Amino acid sequence: QVHLGESGGGLVQRGGSLKLSCVVSGGAFADYAMAWFRQAPGKEREREFVASINFSGNGKHYGDAVKGRFTISRHDVLNTVYLQMDSLQPEDTARYYCASRYYYEDQNPDAYDYWGQGTQVTVSS
Repeated sequence: QVHLGESGGGLVQRGGSLKLSCVVSGGAFADYAMAWFRQAPGKEREREFVASINFSGNGKHYGDAVKGRFTISRHDVLNTVYLQMDSLQPEDTARYYCASRYYYEDQNPDAYDYWGQGTQVTVSS
């Protein structure tokens, strides 16, 4: 049974930073591509692509809304993927989810096999 657990969310002011973590247990983390998606208030049916990293860590992609502000990374010994979020804006307010699939990234949430429960990020103005 693969389990993903996110942490690190919270309330932050505009321009602030947060670092999200997602720990994966019960699976072969080194074989997984990992991604972050977010779901904004009022958009419960839409999971927006935020960032992804492939199984080797040498392929990364970002959504247009977060390019230049967010950084994804992974630590295979700790079975953890991170999302460093800088210059946060109120429009970044959302519930952030991590997801996994084998080997290579995809920006379509339907391509991912396992999901965490999410962590809430709220950016005040």
